Amino acid sequence: LPAVDLSRWWSVFDDPTLFALEERAVRSNLDLLQAEARIRQARAARGIAAGGLGPTVDAGASFLRSRSPGRTSNWQDGETRGVVSNTYDAGFDAGWELDIFGGIRRSIEAADADLQAAVEDRRDVLVTLTAEVARNYIELRAFQQRIEIARQNLATQQHSARLTRQRFEGGFVSGLDVANADAQVATTASVIPQLEAAARQSIYALGFLLGQEPAALMAELSPAADIPPAPPAAPAGLPSDLLRRRPDIRRAEADIHAATARIGVATAELFPKFTITGAAGARSGDFSSWLTWPQRFWSLGPSVSWRVFDTGRTRSAIEQQEALQEQTLIAYRQTVLTALQEVENALIAAAKEQERRRALADAVAANRKAVSLAKTLYTQGQTDFLNVLDAQRSLFLTEETFVLSTSAMSTDLVALYKAIGGGWSRTAETTERDN
Repeated sequence: LPAVDLSRWWSVFDDPTLFALEERAVRSNLDLLQAEARIRQARAARGIAAGGLGPTVDAGASFLRSRSPGRTSNWQDGETRGVVSNTYDAGFDAGWELDIFGGIRRSIEAADADLQAAVEDRRDVLVTLTAEVARNYIELRAFQQRIEIARQNLATQQHSARLTRQRFEGGFVSGLDVANADAQVATTASVIPQLEAAARQSIYALGFLLGQEPAALMAELSPAADIPPAPPAAPAGLPSDLLRRRPDIRRAEADIHAATARIGVATAELFPKFTITGAAGARSGDFSSWLTWPQRFWSLGPSVSWRVFDTGRTRSAIEQQEALQEQTLIAYRQTVLTALQEVENALIAAAKEQERRRALADAVAANRKAVSLAKTLYTQGQTDFLNVLDAQRSLFLTEETFVLSTSAMSTDLVALYKAIGGGWSRTAETTERDN
């Protein structure tokens, strides 16, 4: 592959407008902002899992006023009443589950893998985004070039139609030539509105990718410009280790890691859980002596719990996680094969499109010569108007096909850089961690 910064591969097109659009899309695309929010969510989930390694401490305070039945005489007439008492309570309750069999540590490991998968998801969105911006921009410029070609051919055909009408009025040709010329003009004119609509839709698509209203880029992108040219030679080969750049492969690896760790989480349920619990505080029936030293209390001790029978639920949970891990392994293999296929497809398409474009360039030159000769012979009366129409029609088609081939060469290169995961950089990992 040509020496290029893969994190900003679009610089190979040497198009300042494309470069600016890519930079703005990375800052404001809504799908990318959603992916960054999912990273923060995964990071918080990892914090929740890691919290299981430490103790928990709860603080509380309460006041309780109660009456209990009794036979204490409170009145001289012999009437009895129950005992009314107050209880003031404040203290701390603590618990710490000892991760002897590694269930919590495996949960943290799975959460780490989920976080890495979220990071790779963001990179995958970034790779797709930069490729889509480039593809839509190239298509826009191709539509604009096709509009220009159609207008030039329309002007030429209108000129031919005027000459034909003049020759008809002079009695040199029949009305059939006039009708054919007018039909050719109308047919070419009908193509232009369709191309203008497609060009505007490409601008709308770019506005959406930049997180803006569809028409926000109309003033900026409406002026026609050349198609961003691809480098003269497509890459002849690609080191296989570049596939390690692909975020979908890296995400699949993270999914395998998470699935494997969750087998450990499920397996830990087969073993007993050991917990150290404790409490400390003060309790009194009198508010004035509530927080004094004699009213203190405390307790500390270990406990163990072990689910000895659950009708096979735990072992079924282990089997479930093992099946999920097997699915992630198969998905990883499929992702790698898809990546290899996409790279090979992009390489062969780029190489063969160059050959096609060279042939089309020769065809355009030949058709331009044919149009010139046909018009000369027609004005001299040495050929009929159908030859002029055929020559003009062939020129229009080959010129348009040549533009499409030029566009295809650039989009094939975009597909290649997307296939190898271009569009993100390891130096951006710090930024991703801070999101």
